[in-house]
Amino acid sequence: MADNRPVGIFDSGVGGVTILQEIERQLPFEDLLYFADTANIPYGTKSAAEISQLARAVSEFLISKNAKLIVVACNTASVASLTYLRETLAVPFVGIVPAVKPAATISNSRRIGVMATNTTLLSDAFDDLVRKFAPDATVIRQTCPGLVELVEQGQVDGPRAESLLRSYIDPLLAERVDTVVLGCTHYPFLRKSIEAIVGSGVSVIDPASAVARQVVRLLESGDLRATRKRRGRVRFFTSGDDTNFARLLHKLTGRTRVRVQKVNLAN
Repeated sequence: MADNRPVGIFDSGVGGVTILQEIERQLPFEDLLYFADTANIPYGTKSAAEISQLARAVSEFLISKNAKLIVVACNTASVASLTYLRETLAVPFVGIVPAVKPAATISNSRRIGVMATNTTLLSDAFDDLVRKFAPDATVIRQTCPGLVELVEQGQVDGPRAESLLRSYIDPLLAERVDTVVLGCTHYPFLRKSIEAIVGSGVSVIDPASAVARQVVRLLESGDLRATRKRRGRVRFFTSGDDTNFARLLHKLTGRTRVRVQKVNLAN
């Protein structure tokens, strides 16, 4: 049995595209729907209740477009709303959490830095990750206000990006970390700049591949894999400015002829 319905993916903005690209690589024949809730970005400054309501509205839209599974491609939305979404909506959900487990596996010094939003780093879910997978490690939490907005402006390199990144990374280097976890899906767009600052002696971890593997596992276990012969197609939606989002996609990913549909979630 096969299921050719699309997989839904959402984030507050363009960050979740880092997850989408890895899902495309691992599941080339799946149709994908991507929703960027740019009218409500950033999620990291909102309460868990606000994020949960936004996440539900986006998820309901994706379900209305026949999504068979939804990826919450946002660390903040995952820690704030994933349990609520699974309890209230009848499709499988895949969330994303900071990659503390793989960081603990590769860290030699047992000193790990995690770059993420305040909501993610202060969550019970993050505390549980550290207790479960890195109980013997020192985990330094680094909030990074402004980075999401920087990526949403397409500024992933240059003096402004480097200055802001150094203000967050230098304290981690001062703590002698040997591993840095990118705990927000926007941050991999800044990876080259981050790696240039931390140097070759520090590993930088992006969880996109692991999230895509979990999508593969759920589709296979639920007999939901597509069987079409053509490559999958991607449709983009946003609650904000569709023209700006299309330009940003092109700038950050090189995608051409991108069509983005504006959606008013209030309706």
